[in-house]
Amino acid sequence: MSITADPDALAEYWREVRTVVPELPAEAPEAWAFGATPEHADGLLELVMSGVKTGTASSVWDYEASGDPMPEVGELSVILDGSGTPRAVIRTTSLQTVPFDEVGEEHAHAEGEGDRTLRAWREIHERFWRTHSEDSRGWTPGMPVLCERFELVHPVR
Repeated sequence: MSITADPDALAEYWREVRTVVPELPAEAPEAWAFGATPEHADGLLELVMSGVKTGTASSVWDYEASGDPMPEVGELSVILDGSGTPRAVIRTTSLQTVPFDEVGEEHAHAEGEGDRTLRAWREIHERFWRTHSEDSRGWTPGMPVLCERFELVHPVR
């Protein structure tokens, strides 16, 4: 399931954001939602908005399967809620690709999920990729994981 934004709502949101942060580019960046369900998107967005979630992880295999471009440092993204409404803007600050079983405690904590431990991160993400992976390989301990760190650009807390 893919959550998408109404193009008109995205354009209006971007105009509003640029009145607050005028140095942002004229064209709206890609808009997407965290997770695979509307409920997951809303929960993870709330963690971003509260400043708890400053990182995310993606399966490199999923990028390959979908053909979607991988993020780049400095890239902006509009984050959607579970209904597809634009709610936040983030900027990617760092990227590192590592095997699943080498993701570290610091990254797990930055993702803000569960009790923020590496053990919880591994359980949550293994379950996620076993259930929602776009690639037929799903999940393996050595799968390449893109660990992304980001900052909240808007709304400013």
